Amino acid sequence: MTPRDASEGPEGNRSRWADLDRPPLNVTALRRGLVREGGLWSQVEVVQRTGSTNSDLVARAAAGTATEGAVLVAEEQTAGRGRLDRQWTAPARSGLFFSVLLRPAEVPVARWGWLPLLTGVAVATGLSRAAGVDTALKWPNDLLVTVGGEERKAGGILAERAGDDGVVIGVGVNVTLRTAELPVPTAGSLALAGAVSTDRDPLLRGMLRALEDWYGRWRAAGGDPVACRLQETYAAGCATLGRTVRAELPGDRSLVGEAVAVDGDGRLVLATGEGVQEPVGAGDIVHLRPA
Repeated sequence: MTPRDASEGPEGNRSRWADLDRPPLNVTALRRGLVREGGLWSQVEVVQRTGSTNSDLVARAAAGTATEGAVLVAEEQTAGRGRLDRQWTAPARSGLFFSVLLRPAEVPVARWGWLPLLTGVAVATGLSRAAGVDTALKWPNDLLVTVGGEERKAGGILAERAGDDGVVIGVGVNVTLRTAELPVPTAGSLALAGAVSTDRDPLLRGMLRALEDWYGRWRAAGGDPVACRLQETYAAGCATLGRTVRAELPGDRSLVGEAVAVDGDGRLVLATGEGVQEPVGAGDIVHLRPA
């Protein structure tokens, strides 16, 4: 019997392998490579389709059915969310869409705001090693690649509180998305950026291993971004720094200035035309000129 692809609807008239460029993830191999005694990752689950891995994992954390280090991966998301409740959609198996549950009890809650930036560093590190493609970070949570000489968004990160002691972090990365499949002209993918590998299994393992490494360093340092070198590493890979940007702020305010630093709280510091340095902790950032 030909296995049916959940993404094809009730007819199920195409095999999971109908698109040979997009084979399914090997959950057995992923568990073997990631779940180990003394390691961070406690369980790895792959589902064919869901609305949002973040929403699912937040609900499991609330119900007490997910432990720290739980990883939930979806071959397809139908209601994936980015920052500011933007929708994130992509064809089945064209990317990596996953969420993890972290419970950083040793770290003061005031420093938890570094977790999306930490995840960005880990994702960029893992993809650079496994895909052989240059990546950069746009503050606070976008992964950028270069396609045809232009900077494109290929991934994003969304962090959500899970009760009083947990954070769920969701990651979405476009891997094999083709030009005709791009949701907007400013989107990109690893394949379009010339990645040497688009095999999603090693890409996912690379990102999660890098995240385990950075999370362990950050947690051991009590969340101090200087002591664990997170602040320095993030700044080195941040494409926003050194550029003139417009920050779209809550309350329909906007602020234009040069992005000069990421401060100790993970905020983007803008030097305005009035000679004032103003930290931005939340908002949408628009790059106004190339680096």
